[in-house]
Amino acid sequence: MNDKTNTNAWQRFVALLQRVGFSPLGFFLLIVLLVLPYVPPFDQEHILRWMITGAFLAAQSVAFDFTAGYINVVNFGFAALLGLGAYTSGILANTRPTIIPQLGISPWIGIWVGAIVAGLIGLLLGMLTLRLRGIFAAVMAWFVGIALMGIVNNMTEWTRGPLGMAPPSLLARGAGNRPYFYIILGMLLVVYITLKLITKSNYGLAFRAIGQNFDAARASGINPTKYRVFNFTVSAFFAGWLGGFYAHYFGSLTPQTLMHTSKTVEVLAIAYIGGRGSLWGGIAVAFPFVFFIEYLRSNLTELPGLHLVIYGILMILVMVYYPAGFSGFFDWIKGKLTGFFARSKA
Repeated sequence: MNDKTNTNAWQRFVALLQRVGFSPLGFFLLIVLLVLPYVPPFDQEHILRWMITGAFLAAQSVAFDFTAGYINVVNFGFAALLGLGAYTSGILANTRPTIIPQLGISPWIGIWVGAIVAGLIGLLLGMLTLRLRGIFAAVMAWFVGIALMGIVNNMTEWTRGPLGMAPPSLLARGAGNRPYFYIILGMLLVVYITLKLITKSNYGLAFRAIGQNFDAARASGINPTKYRVFNFTVSAFFAGWLGGFYAHYFGSLTPQTLMHTSKTVEVLAIAYIGGRGSLWGGIAVAFPFVFFIEYLRSNLTELPGLHLVIYGILMILVMVYYPAGFSGFFDWIKGKLTGFFARSKA
């Protein structure tokens, strides 16, 4: 009786995990991430900073894949929307005389305002561009992103332009990197679970139908523009929210280092290598990639930009030999193992 009760409890637990987009393995790896900052050598400040960067990049890849992987629109203005959220929060929190607004609003409030502003711009951008198809929508998003970067670069009285601004930190000085890791890990979970729940709803079915065949989806009664604009707006909202974290953790904002298209390319590479349309693939890839890239940067300082070359090579290899990415490869391995164990029991 106890064995049956335990089996039922485990099945209910697995079903609950699957409802929010986790497998038992994924839940175990989440527990590992929660414990890791207390385990040497991961408790060192520089390694914790790498882990924060990994979680930040992973959260971006989830928000990016929500658009690229489901409605088949590559948002080349993603980094600009992230930067818009960062600058909005930074300006609201500013108390320094070098910038005109000196409102001193708490960063904890500012990051949400930045998310809303980015979401509204994403809504307008979606309404303007998502009536277009394929590469035309992507190019229009790219142009708007360049325009946003130019505006931020030239509004020197508000942003200090290329000189950069230094927003206040989320936490008091001396807090260390560990609390920031748990903050960005929590934000990653919110982004992932929220978007996973959306993709499991009727909206997710509409997204897939639109992404697979635009004309067939419209013929079946789906309004492509409505669903694409909603998708784009939600993705932009989370990009702005993550930008707020960037502003108040890294503490330095310049348009070139935050809003440039190359930053979007980094996120795109992680999402595609992880596996389009999976959401979780980018998370699995982001952490080891950041550690690998940071190791190269530390030891090959004479080769700046090497990480972009590596991203490009890996993307080409994935697109040529395994378009489904890491998540597709994992599912293939899982299927093979399941079939092997099933045959063994038989």
